[in-house]
Amino acid sequence: MQLHFSPSMRSITISSSNSNGGFGELMKIKVAARHFSYRTLFHTILILAFLLPFVFILTAVVTLEGVNKCSSFDCLGRRLGPKLLGRTDDSKQRLVKDFVKILNQVNSEEVPAGLKLPESYSQLVSEMKNNKYNAKEFALMLKGMMDRSEREIRESKFAELMNKHFAASAVPKGIHCLSLRLTDEYSSNAHARRQLPSPELLPLLSEKLLHHFVLSTDNILAASVVVNSAVRSFLKPEKIVFHVITDKKTYAGMHSWFALNPVSPAIVEVRGIHQFDWLTRENIPVLEAVEGHYGIRKYYHGNHVLGANLSDTSPRSFASKLQARSPKYISLLNHIRIYLPELFPNLDKVVFLDDDVVIQRDLSPLWDIDLKGKVNGAIETCKGDDEWVMSKRFRNYFNFSHPLIAKHLNPEECAWAYGMNVFDLHAWRKTNIRDTYHSWLKENLKSKLTMWKLGTLPPALIAFKGHVHPIDPSWHMLGLGYQNKSNIENVKKAAVIHYNGQSKPWLELGFEHLRPFWTKYVDYSNDFIKNCHILE
Repeated sequence: MQLHFSPSMRSITISSSNSNGGFGELMKIKVAARHFSYRTLFHTILILAFLLPFVFILTAVVTLEGVNKCSSFDCLGRRLGPKLLGRTDDSKQRLVKDFVKILNQVNSEEVPAGLKLPESYSQLVSEMKNNKYNAKEFALMLKGMMDRSEREIRESKFAELMNKHFAASAVPKGIHCLSLRLTDEYSSNAHARRQLPSPELLPLLSEKLLHHFVLSTDNILAASVVVNSAVRSFLKPEKIVFHVITDKKTYAGMHSWFALNPVSPAIVEVRGIHQFDWLTRENIPVLEAVEGHYGIRKYYHGNHVLGANLSDTSPRSFASKLQARSPKYISLLNHIRIYLPELFPNLDKVVFLDDDVVIQRDLSPLWDIDLKGKVNGAIETCKGDDEWVMSKRFRNYFNFSHPLIAKHLNPEECAWAYGMNVFDLHAWRKTNIRDTYHSWLKENLKSKLTMWKLGTLPPALIAFKGHVHPIDPSWHMLGLGYQNKSNIENVKKAAVIHYNGQSKPWLELGFEHLRPFWTKYVDYSNDFIKNCHILE
């Protein structure tokens, strides 16, 4: 590369050697006609001193890449411009386009049934080297491996859901131990059989000025947490009356627990279903049909995967169906709430609680809520920040392809929650809610259980239609049994937190970060709990 000044100093020429051994002109700079100072010349030479190394480097790159036949600076720019701007050459772009075309083509084809797929990426690379696959063969192999991985992941997910369902439906060893030991205590310890409440307190069981809770459960540990949390949260626990209803097999153990572990000053009575004179099979034949119906028993105790098209079912949908198959839904204990006006004829207002709740605030203001003539005070579950938990409408519970459902219900109607409900029994007795509940249960049996997923909420949504008064959501927070992303600050502030879902806090599959809100009300110093190794 050489630099030439014309004799008149009016032009400067930059040239480089070409392939013929001569020099080719790269750049020619003309200087204005007027004379210029030596200072200007010095500055010009200085600028060129900086410029020339770059020109030399660009020329060297072009030469090394075999493009030294470019005879002009314009050619050099066309060659180097895309590289300087980070662009790839056309050949690489064509390669990518061709490969994408092959991938799209293979996407519409089936992987041959007999195709032997590599077990790992390294094996795939090795086979490519040995067998010299073309692009299409490689794409087919890749698709087959991905399809196999997707199938295995789905199968694993469904197996996980099934195992979780069985774990949630089973009785933990510790809780079973607790029930057995307390039942034995009932038979051998007179103190465990003492009357609940004591005779002088019996009139308070019908005192309308007190705060009456109804709790229906066969889980002794869960019942103790609900009662303990209420007593510790109320400003005036002496005004609390708990009516605990259980089944015949659990009655002795439940009675023993509250007889041996009084929660004074609150009052607790324990009654078994068999002790209610009104609650006979003759009065509720439809529930006997529900419990004994062959189709229902097969639905709950049969093969939950058999006949299910898992390829067309999402894991979330499958999990929802499994949850609806909880055996508790065919228990009379789960339907008992629909008979509250008959079971407690002397009471006008009660708060009904599920056994998987924890009370964190004084609930006495619930008895002062004006239900405006409605029967059921409940939170609505179609509004809220948590779209996973608070997005339930009638379409989530009912089969609107069934003509009776489509005729009588609106799929967009907002659902409400069981778990913590204020019931005005006086207003309830003026309605036909119970009969409506029964009639829809019968219709579902006639329709071979195709109108809704089994459970107590769907028929209740119909029976209480027009009789529900929405209460503030802060009273009742849902989803702690299936939403592990529950907002902790909201959990702390809620009056009642509800572990609805499979991940109950007394199960090993309960969410660890949400369990302490429940376990804080478990008395681990109690001998029965220690000896049964509860939650160790």
